[in-house]
Amino acid sequence: MRILVVGGKGTIGQAIVEKLKENHELILAGRTSGDVQVDLTSTDSIETMFKKVGHVDAIVNASGAAKFQLVEEMTPEDNMVAVQSKLLGQINLALIGQNYLLRDGSITLTTGIMKDDPIPGGASAAMANGGVRAFVKSAAIDFTHGIRINCVSPNVLVETYDKYQDSFKGFVPVPAERVAMAYVKSVEGKQTGQEYQVY
Repeated sequence: MRILVVGGKGTIGQAIVEKLKENHELILAGRTSGDVQVDLTSTDSIETMFKKVGHVDAIVNASGAAKFQLVEEMTPEDNMVAVQSKLLGQINLALIGQNYLLRDGSITLTTGIMKDDPIPGGASAAMANGGVRAFVKSAAIDFTHGIRINCVSPNVLVETYDKYQDSFKGFVPVPAERVAMAYVKSVEGKQTGQEYQVY
């Protein structure tokens, strides 16, 4: 399969690449790195990326930004970071990307544990995660031509726990390799409309 991996240079993205690279042709996309560049907050940028890449069998997204801030201090502008990147960015990737998917192709997006298990300052990210999850569940029944759509909801990672442990008190981190297997399940399996929780 020919697979586009957006965010392939990140911690989760690298783990996904390691799991998929042996059996598939991978095209890595990132904001400043990879085989092709893309800004998920810009529909023009997403469209330009797909025109360069062409048709693919699968689209995997392991990127998306959000601002972590307590609600009492959050402004609408702060919240828009997650809206434009993690929420609309991923949904627009799916909406535009569907036109470049081959028959029986798949789309895999990323949510996160915070929508189910809140952390201080995580409300904006949780909002975006919940929106993506709802979109995936509903979009799955609309697709024809065998196209599937799922999302993966990771816990905090072992690899980055030292950096984020103050925000994730009492959480049991999971290795990126285990998270990556959920993306493999989405890409190589047959399920659709699912959220794979790796908690």
